[in-house]
Amino acid sequence: MEPHRIVSRQDWLDARRALLADEKAFTHARDALVARRRTLPWVKVEKTYTFDTAVGRRTLGELFDGRSQLIVYHFMLGPDWDEGCIGCSFLSDHIDGMLPHLEHHDVSYVAVSRAPLANIEAFKRRMGWRFRWVSSYESDFNFDYHVSSTDEEKARGKTFYNFAQQDYGSDEMPGLSVFVRDDDGNVFHTYSTYARGGEMAIGTYALLELTPKGRNEEHNLMDWVRHHDRYDDARHATHGCCAEMPSSR
Repeated sequence: MEPHRIVSRQDWLDARRALLADEKAFTHARDALVARRRTLPWVKVEKTYTFDTAVGRRTLGELFDGRSQLIVYHFMLGPDWDEGCIGCSFLSDHIDGMLPHLEHHDVSYVAVSRAPLANIEAFKRRMGWRFRWVSSYESDFNFDYHVSSTDEEKARGKTFYNFAQQDYGSDEMPGLSVFVRDDDGNVFHTYSTYARGGEMAIGTYALLELTPKGRNEEHNLMDWVRHHDRYDDARHATHGCCAEMPSSR
């Protein structure tokens, strides 16, 4: 950590008040952006998607579990992967505590991966998570929402991700999509975000950014994040499917 200026309490207070003005401006700008997000138009989901779940096959509409809003986290766990993405796991460590608050605010949450359900359940048990996690193994869902690359995309080395054509990097990529269901059972896609868009769910970052060292990342989260059961295992220091994720939004 680089040395910082050491000042009097009054000088510190002056600097802190100046920063507070900028923090308030940032908060107000964020409030305006969030309000703008809610004005996005919706797209009706015409295709019928079904998923393998712990209680049998379920449609996208049934994943709402009686609520009108649904958050889907596109968790990177491919059909032949041994374990889930470290970055997705880092985000998912924050979810269980949110569930009662989301559900009492008319929002259901579910993670979706292309891995078979048995693989999902095994990794979920290892990590000790409680949130619902379902398999889209025999569904177009991941491809239609541009978090899994098709064979054609891999062959040409280009894939559509984060609303643009990009160089192919991985079979699976992270993202978050939001849906709403009306009283007639119609489902609408309202929002999706990719790359760093999911950081809003990672409370650890919010606290780290209050500290002098901040995130303490030289390149990206893979500099230090591990599966939470492997922080003492040096063998996994550089392992992870998000290691090459771009840091740009």
